[in-house]
Amino acid sequence: MNVIGRIVSMPSLPEPLRGLSELAYNLWWSWNPEAQHLFEQINPSQWKRFRANPVRALLEADPERLAALAENAGYVGAVEATLARFHRYLQSRSPKPPRIAYFSMEYGFHESLPIYSGGLGILAGDHIKAASDLGLDLTAVGMFYHEGYFRQQLTPEGQQHEVYEDLRPEELPLVVVSKDGKPLKVGVEFPGRTVYVMAYRVQVGTVPVYLMSTNLPENRPEDRALTARLYAPGQEIRIEQEMILGIGGVRLLRALGLAPEVWHMNEGHAAFLGLERMREMVAAGSSFGEALEATSAGALFTTHTPVPAGHDSFPLDLVERYLDGWWNKLGISKEEFIALGREEKSYGPVFSMSNLALHTSRAAGGVSALHGEVSREMFKHLWKGLEPEEVPIGHITNGIHTFSFLHPEMHALYERSFPKTWAEQLHDPSQWTVERLEESELWHIRNKLRAHLVEEVRARLFEQRRRNGDLPASLRAAEKVLDPTVLTIGFARRFATYKRAILMFTDPNRLVSILNGPLPVQFVFAGKAHPKDEPGKEFIKKLAEKIKELGLEDRMILLEDYDMGLARTLVQGVDVWLNTPRRPMEASGTSGMKAALNGALNFSVLDGWWAEAFNTTNGWAIGDGRTYATEEAQDYADAQSFYDTLQYEIIPLFYARGAVGTPSGWLAMVRDSIRTCGPTYSAQRMVNEYHRKFYTPLAQRSAHLLEKNAAALKEVAGWKKQVQNAWNNVKVWVEAPSTSINQPLQLRAFVQAYGVPTETLRVELVVRRSSGDLEVVALQHAGQERDALLYTGSYLPARPGSYEYGVRVVAAHPELSSPREAAFVKWAGTVVEEPVKV
Repeated sequence: MNVIGRIVSMPSLPEPLRGLSELAYNLWWSWNPEAQHLFEQINPSQWKRFRANPVRALLEADPERLAALAENAGYVGAVEATLARFHRYLQSRSPKPPRIAYFSMEYGFHESLPIYSGGLGILAGDHIKAASDLGLDLTAVGMFYHEGYFRQQLTPEGQQHEVYEDLRPEELPLVVVSKDGKPLKVGVEFPGRTVYVMAYRVQVGTVPVYLMSTNLPENRPEDRALTARLYAPGQEIRIEQEMILGIGGVRLLRALGLAPEVWHMNEGHAAFLGLERMREMVAAGSSFGEALEATSAGALFTTHTPVPAGHDSFPLDLVERYLDGWWNKLGISKEEFIALGREEKSYGPVFSMSNLALHTSRAAGGVSALHGEVSREMFKHLWKGLEPEEVPIGHITNGIHTFSFLHPEMHALYERSFPKTWAEQLHDPSQWTVERLEESELWHIRNKLRAHLVEEVRARLFEQRRRNGDLPASLRAAEKVLDPTVLTIGFARRFATYKRAILMFTDPNRLVSILNGPLPVQFVFAGKAHPKDEPGKEFIKKLAEKIKELGLEDRMILLEDYDMGLARTLVQGVDVWLNTPRRPMEASGTSGMKAALNGALNFSVLDGWWAEAFNTTNGWAIGDGRTYATEEAQDYADAQSFYDTLQYEIIPLFYARGAVGTPSGWLAMVRDSIRTCGPTYSAQRMVNEYHRKFYTPLAQRSAHLLEKNAAALKEVAGWKKQVQNAWNNVKVWVEAPSTSINQPLQLRAFVQAYGVPTETLRVELVVRRSSGDLEVVALQHAGQERDALLYTGSYLPARPGSYEYGVRVVAAHPELSSPREAAFVKWAGTVVEEPVKV
């Protein structure tokens, strides 16, 4: 058939079941299992095939089945109770200021909406869910990829094949965004054409999420395909996708009549939004300098990438072609425009989206403490004159949306054991009264979850082998793999080489001897490699090969098509969650948080979140956080740590059973893991921290500059231009101090800064102890001398040690008082002949 269109007919629900339609179109159901169970009962045999999608369940519902359910008093009562709880949830959350716009390239809300690839998307989805739980006034913007992210198929040899499926919006909890009865559309200018963008709204609790699409008949076929696939290969399509997200996203919000006070860029993909916001202001009469100050005052950038190669960048000629004329729209030169994102690489200059995001925001952060350190070092070149720890990139460690990943049986156990206020105050450690968790009950549930995992692994492996054409004996063997009573270790994540999925095979003989020991252990692996990541794909193949070579197919299972559904089953069912990244390349990681929430113990390299969470009694560390001379040395040391800890600590503790058959020592660690990880690594804590640390201060700052004191905006922009023109001529020098031992260091610094307002200058003594500690001491203005401004001060270390020091002059406007905005820094030259001893 030559298909020319599609129509959709939803079933006419019996009156007692009318509320199911309202529930189906709000992803609140994705973290409320009782709501999911209502839809599963409509067609239990097809629920998995529908990917647990309520809209699909309703679309394909048998009218006779619906009529029977409408006559079932128990089912109708469950519908009414769930609907009442849903309404209470919505009504109890009044919008909490400020107004926030959150932009992300991907979102992981649920496996039925596969527009995510991994951790970045899952984190974004959890951020939105927690924002709804907390009642934030947040609107999210992203993309609807009508072919989604691929489904993975693995051959028996471990070769990955990507399969793309058309996602039909009418079969998903999506609603077309309309205005005046017609789909709302905005345009984004590309070379020689305008691409039109429409949007779908998906409601996540109280938060609307707008997912943009170019799949419109008025667009050229190649433009309709721009939003077909997440992270489509090729730099041209990537810059087009990111222009749609950033520029198109701002225009969509404006067309909806929205005026956010804070703009949050979740990774650099959305950085073009800063250009569009500045263009709006310049078009309304502001200068570029004023527009830059105003837009950046309310903008936040979160980076998730700890390696330079992971940050999107584009060739300058590509940027000049796609953004041709934007410098005119902003009232600046092409060189000034390119400078907003320019980054020097070994092979030449490029346009970095992260640099653009940092230049057009006044707040930035990484996603763990260690990642914050790595990011400050990575971007310190943007703040010349500041020491690495002064670079104004902070961090908020990631968290997980508790009820999206907590198994219902563990949830019920917590409800029975923790205070009644626990569910509303997840971030409060005092609510997690783990000492009330009864040992035998906890162990009983953990055994049930492991058994459920084994059952699911067998079913998936059977289907995997059947699709690959395996012989009947292989299919029968699939139904017997793993033992539901045996210590089970899970490893599941994106297959990037730095995650070192095959680290445990460094010494195959040692591994086999452990697995063949008197106390059994078994492993489950899963994960996708990016379609263009050939080294990552090769790691999957190597893993499959090594399992087969060592004859471990019954104790080491590699599953295909890792998604949110499989992830939940794994983190809920394993006893140990394994993570082996090459430190410090794991920005945060969140899968281990989900495992800990469900009573599994983490066994991980001290990287990302685990570097903060590990306390020696809530899990195990691989290695000790040391830096090695070579990757080979690190791999060898970490592998030995893995073998020793597994063989001598983890396995014996799991099988050390008391008189009643429970492993008391193991469960003590489980309790401590739940106590330390549950509240601290909840998305509720994370989003609360964003609201307190970033959203509220940025909104206040933006309002001060834009609404309450527009003159301040002009003043700041004018000051920056004035200082920029004069800064190259600024001179600073220091008179050689005395060298008396145990006496304060007496300093006299001189500054010539013609053209720079004196009241915006400060002169600082910067002292670094040999241990690395940094101290900054302000020198005092003491008049004029030698045709220069004189600054004086003294310094005596608070403790003995060896110190280095320097003196710098900083130009800082009162409205830009944080170190981040000390854009003008100049250091004094060397003037001391010998080390000063104090």
